[in-house]
Amino acid sequence: MKDSRRWGLFKTSAFRMSMGYTLLVTLAVCVTLGSTYLLTQSIIQGDIDLIIDTELKSLENQYVRSGIPGVADEINLRIDSWGRIGAVYMLASPKFDRLAGNITNWPFDGAPAEPWPEFRIESIEPGQRSVHPVRAAVRKLPNGDWLLVGTDMSQDRRYARTFQIATLWGIGLSILAAGIAGFSFSFRLARRVGDVTDTCVRMMSGEQGHRLPVVGTSDEFDALATSVNRVLDRLEEQTGTLRATFDSVAHDLRAPLHRLRTRMDAVLRLPALEPGIREPVESALREVDRLQRTLATLLQIALAESGAPMASPAPVDLGELAGELVELFEPVARERGLVLAGRADHGVIVEGNRQLLAQLITNLLENALKYVPSGGRIDVTVRRLADRAHLLISDNGPGMPAQERERAGQPFARVGQRSGIEGSGLGLSLVAAIARLHRARLTLESNDPGLRAVVSLPVSQAAG
Repeated sequence: MKDSRRWGLFKTSAFRMSMGYTLLVTLAVCVTLGSTYLLTQSIIQGDIDLIIDTELKSLENQYVRSGIPGVADEINLRIDSWGRIGAVYMLASPKFDRLAGNITNWPFDGAPAEPWPEFRIESIEPGQRSVHPVRAAVRKLPNGDWLLVGTDMSQDRRYARTFQIATLWGIGLSILAAGIAGFSFSFRLARRVGDVTDTCVRMMSGEQGHRLPVVGTSDEFDALATSVNRVLDRLEEQTGTLRATFDSVAHDLRAPLHRLRTRMDAVLRLPALEPGIREPVESALREVDRLQRTLATLLQIALAESGAPMASPAPVDLGELAGELVELFEPVARERGLVLAGRADHGVIVEGNRQLLAQLITNLLENALKYVPSGGRIDVTVRRLADRAHLLISDNGPGMPAQERERAGQPFARVGQRSGIEGSGLGLSLVAAIARLHRARLTLESNDPGLRAVVSLPVSQAAG
């Protein structure tokens, strides 16, 4: 049960909602950190380009003042004294031969086409040879010479790589934190909803004393549980009052009806009873019997709806029970010219009250025996489909119109062609009440021709 609920968590609205929020948080973090990374890269590169462009203009101004010798002297001065760290300078002839600077060879094949070309230089450092990326700008001086100014990007690339790794770690940790928070939220929410669902199922199964759990967090679930529990307390109080009133009324009606029937039987046994009096008394006696049957059926419906008999449900072999009742009713069916047959899968076990389930099958069989004309057939089938047990009682009688099948389970409902036969209209109502008590579904279908009653019950977990 817990494993199924755990896997069922991934199908809940709470889980989908939390995962949606997690994706939104992930997207927001990715956009924020990603844009910060790109903006920082753009600012750093812009500063480097500004420095290179400023130095180029400074050397071009030096050329205007002092010519090529002045530019060469300025480059050597910057290399030897106050030049910035990582700066790269080169003054080359029109044929790209080195005139001055701190690199030995022209790094390009001719003049570069892009405004900010990049290249690599090698340097010998203690114990190893290293390659440094350089970003540069090139200007052609009026005399045809070439001036190159660049900067070593090694430190900036290391900084960018470190910033990139930190950004990815930040995104990953944010996703992990958002996922854990979302899963925790959905788990707590699903657990609260599951507790409410379990309590409702237990109350529907007849354990009327259960109430929705109140955790004490004073959240909306506690407020809802408190309000619902008050309603349930009030309903239980009213149900108890109605049940006591109903029982009292039933007892008060049962006794006078019994006395009335006894006295009418005594009247019928009088030796000198006139025929004109006997017939009305016998008619009245039949009405009293009908009243007693109706009262007994109403009491059974009230008992089934109250849930009291299901306080301790027991395993019931539905196929075996149906077979016993088919065997019991088979002589009656044969006497009426009907064929009554039954078949059942092996070991179809349900949880319930055996007496009430027997009453359910009995009522369905009596309906079929009552309405199917001589020469007809009634089939009782019990089979298991997945985690449900299906009881089918079908006949080839007159059937029932589709629009009337929906209200056939209502008390005193007598519909269609069947209304011409005497009855209280409570048989299917009792069947529906017993089905609800067992968390079953009762459906009436067309059998083409005839009627098919299908009762679908949950299979016992112990049997599964």
